[in-house]
Amino acid sequence: MLVFWKAGLVVLATPKTGSEALQEALWPHADMGIRFPPYYRHMTRAWFDKGWARILTREDRSRLQTFAIVREPISWLASWYRYRLRDDIDGQATSTKGIGFATFVESWLSDAPEPFAQVGRQSRFCAGADGVPAVDHLFAYEAPTAIRIFLETRLDIPVRTTLRNVSPNAPIALSDALEARLRVE
Repeated sequence: MLVFWKAGLVVLATPKTGSEALQEALWPHADMGIRFPPYYRHMTRAWFDKGWARILTREDRSRLQTFAIVREPISWLASWYRYRLRDDIDGQATSTKGIGFATFVESWLSDAPEPFAQVGRQSRFCAGADGVPAVDHLFAYEAPTAIRIFLETRLDIPVRTTLRNVSPNAPIALSDALEARLRVE
């Protein structure tokens, strides 16, 4: 999460949407930010509202707009799935080693996901405490040019990112029925 005071913009770091690369590019220009631990860096909109209400006045909060990136759901889940294939978490409950992508998605769709599929929801990340979408500027991960143009215009700086935190390759396949269920969710 980064705050650009003069520009009146808060960049929320939605997990698995290139947030680490974006944060690396923008960090030198930010007025405030959280890098570590990742749990705090990936502050949701509702958490931002609650936490910053204690720090900033109502007037200060009202001048800040939020920005976030969301990713097409299958691509987003595939990125989580591949990220959890990493050797450094092999043997942990969050590892997806030995688990197919379809099993990962089935679990994510369930009312009680297994630890390996507990990755949250982008819709909840971008919602206020009432569950209603509350991000002022929401961009699609799949539209990097629009993201870059918005940030360059708003922040008056060049924005150049490099690939960071790239997940290992793995086969990603879903049946038509499972993909349809996922798209309804």
